[in-house]
Amino acid sequence: MSSVLDTVLFVEVFVTLFVIMDPVGTVPIFLSLTGGRSASSARRAAWQAVAVSFFVITVFAFFGQQILGYLHISLPALQCAGGLLLLLVALELLTGNEKEPTAQVGTNVALVPLGTPLLAGPGAIVATMLFTREVDSGPTFVAVALGVVLVHASLWAAMRYSLPILKLIRESGVLLVTRIAGLLLSAIAVQLVADAVRAFINGEG
Repeated sequence: MSSVLDTVLFVEVFVTLFVIMDPVGTVPIFLSLTGGRSASSARRAAWQAVAVSFFVITVFAFFGQQILGYLHISLPALQCAGGLLLLLVALELLTGNEKEPTAQVGTNVALVPLGTPLLAGPGAIVATMLFTREVDSGPTFVAVALGVVLVHASLWAAMRYSLPILKLIRESGVLLVTRIAGLLLSAIAVQLVADAVRAFINGEG
């Protein structure tokens, strides 16, 4: 083990969060939600979404247990709420009703649903909270912090450089990507709710 970085923990944090937050899978959803925007607005939404996600993840890493305990909220309840919120977004994408609310909220699309719960969702929050329990020294702290930072850098790069794809596929391609993204999001949302219900049945909620 290095005196500066716990390499094993760093790899575990990065791989786990990368799989959960899925930068590659975020691209079609990002394109569908920013399809009617200018390039500068979409770029701004990309870094704002990553900034919101990083802020939420950091807050829960340091104060997650205290926040949930104070509000008497269990982790399965948080997971179920995130799943239901994602399901609403997925239904809007599938039915083609996403353009009107997106236009109304403007850049707030970077807050919801991009920043949270899509990026900083229940899975990422819970995983980060579990990793912070392993922090007991400088190297472990650096490992967790660096893993979180690099995953968010990957998320920003994936969304930032998805903009040339938008110019290539045009409006018809965006429509197709939107429907696919809605289907994928709905599956993710149902899985989150199902996992939460299973945890409640097992008495974990």
